[in-house]
Amino acid sequence: MSISPLGDVVLVNQMTPVATIPQSAHTNRVELQNFMAQMAIQEKDEQILEVREAEESHALNPDREHTREEYDEEMQNMIQKRKSHKKEEPSSNSSVLHKLDIKV
Repeated sequence: MSISPLGDVVLVNQMTPVATIPQSAHTNRVELQNFMAQMAIQEKDEQILEVREAEESHALNPDREHTREEYDEEMQNMIQKRKSHKKEEPSSNSSVLHKLDIKV
């Protein structure tokens, strides 16, 4: 304990390292955590950058053109059937219409 104001100044100056050591330790720990987190993010970014080039789509599906041709042929057949069905409808109108007779 100090007796005079000058003694208080000396005591405070002597005790300063004791008060600042925990503060600096905490600050250093937080800075180290931030540094480690930054390094982890940079490593993850490097891993993301290391990707292979995309393959050609026709190399993945060799019969793609064949499938497309079949689909086009089916669509053409459906269109032709619809057209022929529409042409046949007027002749079917001349037939007798039947009523549905439901008895309960």
